[in-house]
Amino acid sequence: MTSYTTSSARAEMNELRRLKTLLPPELQSWVMIEASTEVNPPLIRTEELGKDEVEIQIDLVKWENLAIDQRNLIFWHEVARIQNDSIPREGWEMAALAIGLGGAVGELWVQDGLLLLLALGLCGISGYRLWQKNNGEKNLKEAIEADEKAILIATRFGYSMKNAYQSLGSAFKTLIEQTPNRSQRKKYEERLQALRRSATKAKQRQDQPLENQPLKTPPVPKRTSARMKNI
Repeated sequence: MTSYTTSSARAEMNELRRLKTLLPPELQSWVMIEASTEVNPPLIRTEELGKDEVEIQIDLVKWENLAIDQRNLIFWHEVARIQNDSIPREGWEMAALAIGLGGAVGELWVQDGLLLLLALGLCGISGYRLWQKNNGEKNLKEAIEADEKAILIATRFGYSMKNAYQSLGSAFKTLIEQTPNRSQRKKYEERLQALRRSATKAKQRQDQPLENQPLKTPPVPKRTSARMKNI
């Protein structure tokens, strides 16, 4: 039992080290990769720890259910989110909303109009930020953009465009099968549909130059006269 635990821990450390090598050079100094320690965590999640530090947390138990190529593309999706600056910031909005509501109630009691307006303004700003964070349409758009960028990152690491699309698509299919949560499963399905549309457009772009390229007449070799050769 002890040897199994040791080998399992060693395999997890090796996987985390392997993922570290998949970071683009410009991110390696400030992006950390750690195993998630939560109860029933998401497969993969990215959080901003500080101004210049980001951590990617992975549930290695669920992670093992994916093939290597699938893991790579899912990981590069998170990398793309970091590059697109679309990871969630520290959650100050709930605290600000609570302060604003408490201040508004207090100012109603003391009847101070200016402070009441300031408290209501704080409520409005924090409420809008919370709405932005939980806007499903915006989150889906950002996820699709990160998927497309993950394909480009994969080509930097030696994948062909076709193989990158196939690997990410197969990862979505596996996650759809293994995800019991209906809402999360629907998000994977929507991203898979968007990925298929993107793959079709990419294939059309690759084929278009060949189809539209005009036929070129081979150049006629110039004849050199015997007289010119003797000059």
